Amino acid sequence: MSPQPVLVIVGRPNVGKSTLFNRLTKSRRALVHDLPGVTRDRIIGEARIPGGGTCTVVDTGGLLLDDEDRWIPLIRSQAMSAVETADVVIFLLDGDAGPIPEDREIAEVLRKREAPVVVVVNKADRRGVELQAEEFYRLGLGRPVAISAEHGMGIAELWEAIEEHLGPASESPDDSLEESFADELRVTIIGRPNVGKSSLLNRLVGDERVLVSEVPGTTRDAVDVVVERDQTRIRFVDTAGIRRKGRTDTGPEVLSVVQARRSLERAQICLVVIDAVEGVTRQDAHVAGYAWEAGRAIAVVINKWDLVEDRADAARDLEDALDRDLAFARSAPRVFVSALTGRGVGRLFPTMSQLRSAYQRRPSTSELNRVLRAAWQHRPPPSGGRKEARLFYASQLRHPPPSFLLFTNRTGPLHFSYLRYLENTLREALGLAGVPIRVMIRGRDS
Repeated sequence: MSPQPVLVIVGRPNVGKSTLFNRLTKSRRALVHDLPGVTRDRIIGEARIPGGGTCTVVDTGGLLLDDEDRWIPLIRSQAMSAVETADVVIFLLDGDAGPIPEDREIAEVLRKREAPVVVVVNKADRRGVELQAEEFYRLGLGRPVAISAEHGMGIAELWEAIEEHLGPASESPDDSLEESFADELRVTIIGRPNVGKSSLLNRLVGDERVLVSEVPGTTRDAVDVVVERDQTRIRFVDTAGIRRKGRTDTGPEVLSVVQARRSLERAQICLVVIDAVEGVTRQDAHVAGYAWEAGRAIAVVINKWDLVEDRADAARDLEDALDRDLAFARSAPRVFVSALTGRGVGRLFPTMSQLRSAYQRRPSTSELNRVLRAAWQHRPPPSGGRKEARLFYASQLRHPPPSFLLFTNRTGPLHFSYLRYLENTLREALGLAGVPIRVMIRGRDS
């Protein structure tokens, strides 16, 4: 996707890889928890290089070579795929524990790769760690750099070691990060656990980019993947399954749900994934409601359509359930797909393009007032025994999402049902299907 260099952080579990990732990218993108194995997928971010330009930083899951549980082979595959794309590999080690056999096994694997390796000893803020950092020199990958990812110690020295392996900067350090987001279509995939969000992401990007398992809760971090299609840069974000608060029982799971909710803030469009076999549930409505309340455009993706036998009746039942349970997003486009076979997934790209155009649309003031005056005259708001309500004019406050301010002679608020009527009228007249609209009223003397 980008000519900028790629740094990949590897190491065994719980040595501080996610903490270092967050430190280098100056973000809180990767989950950090004392429990080993929290990170499973590749997490990607961008960082400014002190000497100029930017780079891509990749966090990986804990790398182990013995298959102790079901996750290790999947995590190892993700980590090694990242290493193959690296310009520089950051081999992070636990300075408090010293070099152990697992570290030597990983070092042996990294020696066979072409990318240069920077050995980094973490937790240098603890007593004696910096002095014994030289013990890691015996791994045969060069002199180690001692740091504290948590407190920022030694980060300048780490960048110096990294820059020795990088070519001259090709981008302005002031503009590159902003430009990378300026023209992106940002799409977040949300839904309950085990509805097929990760499978859908892999199918959309054409790569086994995130772990897929039948076990609910496989995805923990919010995983970014950037692709280009039809000259459009699209940033997909796969999220952890969102369950009700009472059902999230572990620390990493609670943090995962927080990350999923936070990812809505970066999105323009949300793909709300629903299991076609299980049908629409109350939690599906809650998840879609989170995106709608956040002011994001919505497309409802009915996944696992290949597992449905009587599709005509099932489609009718699902449409009815969506009209009933997701009434607030009744205008949202609905796409029936199978992430497993790929059937129907291609229709999501034109759907997302249409949603983006609607989400960013800014109608002229004359068009806006023409539509609202016609709606107001066709169905005036109830007066409640007071003088007749009059609409003076309307203007758009901000976008996206579209928010409109109506100036009237009313001193009190209008009933929510009438506001809903105006919102639906605007949505239909201005081509804003699937986009939340905010209509606000301000009273004014005539």
